[in-house]
Amino acid sequence: MGADTVRPKDADDDAGRRREQRGWYFYDWAVSVYSTSVLTVFLGPYLTTVAESAADPDGFVHPLGIPVRAGSFFAYSVSLSIIAAVLVMPLAGAAADRTGRKKPLLAVSAYLGAAATAGMFFLDGDRYLLGGLLLVVANASLAVSMALYNAYLPQIAEPDERDAVSSRGWAFGYASGALVLVLNLVLYSAHDSFGLSEGEAVRICLGSAGLWWGAFTLVPLRRLRDRRTAPADRVASIGGWRQLVSTLRDMRRHPLTLAFLLAYLVYNDGVQTVISQASVYGSKELGLDQTTLIVAVLLVQLLAVAGALGMGRLARVHGAKRTILGSLVAWTVTIGAGYFLPAGAPVWFFALAAGIGLVLGGTQALSRSLFSHLVPRGKEAEYFSAYELSDRGMSWLGPLVFGLTYQLTGSYRDAIVSLVAFFALGFVLLARVPVRRAVAAAGNPVPDRI
Repeated sequence: MGADTVRPKDADDDAGRRREQRGWYFYDWAVSVYSTSVLTVFLGPYLTTVAESAADPDGFVHPLGIPVRAGSFFAYSVSLSIIAAVLVMPLAGAAADRTGRKKPLLAVSAYLGAAATAGMFFLDGDRYLLGGLLLVVANASLAVSMALYNAYLPQIAEPDERDAVSSRGWAFGYASGALVLVLNLVLYSAHDSFGLSEGEAVRICLGSAGLWWGAFTLVPLRRLRDRRTAPADRVASIGGWRQLVSTLRDMRRHPLTLAFLLAYLVYNDGVQTVISQASVYGSKELGLDQTTLIVAVLLVQLLAVAGALGMGRLARVHGAKRTILGSLVAWTVTIGAGYFLPAGAPVWFFALAAGIGLVLGGTQALSRSLFSHLVPRGKEAEYFSAYELSDRGMSWLGPLVFGLTYQLTGSYRDAIVSLVAFFALGFVLLARVPVRRAVAAAGNPVPDRI
């Protein structure tokens, strides 16, 4: 049994728990700017352009002597960052459970990621390798920090309030992303008025996201508390892969929890790939300018706030599982329609963005809260490390499929429609999971609606 066995009922009082919840929301507020401004909007098209400037006449760059089409470099870098996260997350999660000290590990991973993001200000010219390295560090650090952050949810929220708390966290993050994106839009659109080139404006937007991430991380670090109810155990100094194997072996005693993770791994791979590759699709295939892309992502952010809160309310009536299944149907239809978008038509791209926004936040928030019911006591950080592998950590296959499809066909339309398979298969796998039995098998109370 790990050290983090204190459940929400052991909190000093209701006011203390609410204070922790408000502090917890602020990490979503801090880190979502990276996901929005960096990964979704600016870095994909900008790094692709930097790679293209370094490419040979055939359109290939050669990192470590390996021929890579410049248009695929960003997607491959995202995949590499996920592999790096796989090596670190299980070890960090196990260390957090065994010592009860999630906060120091959260601080290290958050500030490493924030520093790498701030360093993107120096990405210019043909420094595509620098961009790839910073992306790998920032994205892997994000994944580790989110695993630790999510592990607090079962400790700061009662079982019947987790859907609402998780949804508020996602809504908080999307509101933050929207606010900073408005500022980015003003800077980018009026860069001439500020005496900046277009590239300089993009670099400021990238670097400032790191500063935002670091500054607001101070709030959860002050309000969240580590829980130690047993003497700290010695943390075994084993590699990430071995710790992952150990965690998965433990999960064999909870096969229904593992079945949910498999379903989530599949459909969330599609979600994360859409987030990271949509701006590349819009700019390179549809010929849309950066301002249009920023407005589209801003629309996603605003509607995702409403979508997260709205789907949280739907879950109270229909249960989290049914609500997520409905969102996967919407994802399949929306991404399938994206294949047919006409080039140079912003209004249709905005319609696609609206569809994504309405289901994005709710899918992520309810998946997180549903999984929190399936985690055995004392295994929060370790299991949420495995969850994060399915969230950002194992989401290397989608970008890889996207990149390979483009490399083989030269068509971003074929690349984007290939992602439909992830949502369809995820639906089938999730529909087969008996979640009420899974909660009971994990030793947790079963909510009235789940």
